[in-house]
Amino acid sequence: MTSPSTTNNNHSELKERIKLLTEEIETHSEPFRRIVGQVNHVLVGQEKLVHRMLVGLLTRGHLLIEGVPGLAKTTAVASLAKAINTGFQRLQFTPDLLPADLIGTQVYRPQDQTFVVQKGPIFSNLILADEINRAPAKVQSALLEAMQERQVTIGGETFPLEEPFLIMATQNPVEQEGTYPLPEAQSDRFMLKVVVDYPNRDEELQILRRMSKTATNVEIESVTSPAEIMHARKLIDEIYVDAKVENYIVDLVMATRNPEAYGLNLEGLIQFGGSPRATINLALAAKANAFLAGRGYVKPEDVKEIALDVLRHRVMITYEAEAEDRTSESIVNEILAHVPTP
Repeated sequence: MTSPSTTNNNHSELKERIKLLTEEIETHSEPFRRIVGQVNHVLVGQEKLVHRMLVGLLTRGHLLIEGVPGLAKTTAVASLAKAINTGFQRLQFTPDLLPADLIGTQVYRPQDQTFVVQKGPIFSNLILADEINRAPAKVQSALLEAMQERQVTIGGETFPLEEPFLIMATQNPVEQEGTYPLPEAQSDRFMLKVVVDYPNRDEELQILRRMSKTATNVEIESVTSPAEIMHARKLIDEIYVDAKVENYIVDLVMATRNPEAYGLNLEGLIQFGGSPRATINLALAAKANAFLAGRGYVKPEDVKEIALDVLRHRVMITYEAEAEDRTSESIVNEILAHVPTP
């Protein structure tokens, strides 16, 4: 049996460790706040999108960004790449794109009578997969190995991808012409799905005044480096998550699989709930949230704030739900409102 004095000592040691970690995080999270400032030189009213891009960057989690054309999704990703002194490739997905156009292929050299590997544009650090759902499934699936294993296989030879490696894919709403829905396995590989909405009236006016010029190039300074990103990831691994917060994360994901056990009246509306990858990603995203706030510990609010973006593309609804005009987003919001916050 643990004595009260031992418990108090352990508690004091934990508080001291969290205090020291918080001090270090406050210093090392500052460059990422400068990134926000640089990107905001170009963007107006997309603070949530910029925040989610940083969460993905800090946790090795890929992003799926959805919105109608013209909402600066591509500009946001390109601006983030400029704020980091690292490699960047923009891939435009089209219906006639081939997997080899992304990952590369073997090229025959007649003079040597040999095949040599010609690497594709996927061999970079930040990858913008623009309008990913305008390419067929075989091209979308070509990204699976790169996204999960951080490697690419060409002609039986495997090539590792350099860190940091992050895919930020934009897509148009599936109701639009010429789009292909992402396969479930592909969709689950994205840590976050961020839905970008129209700006409000004040933001629209600010966009008009800033961008209605023939020359709108704004210089963005590189304010951080890959080395700082790698160090930040190590700090995020050390961030403290209390057992109550861990249980809250598990309860949220379990409620998407078995809502009746949590007193939710969602019978027949959910086809598939969140996978264990959702649990892992929710915990990581909450840690990144705490890091960006300059804290060495996770609060329940960190989980709740980002849970919708982690779960909205992982909860598959039934035809009955569609008939009732329910969406995966509305169901996740109902779960977030119902499961008690610790």
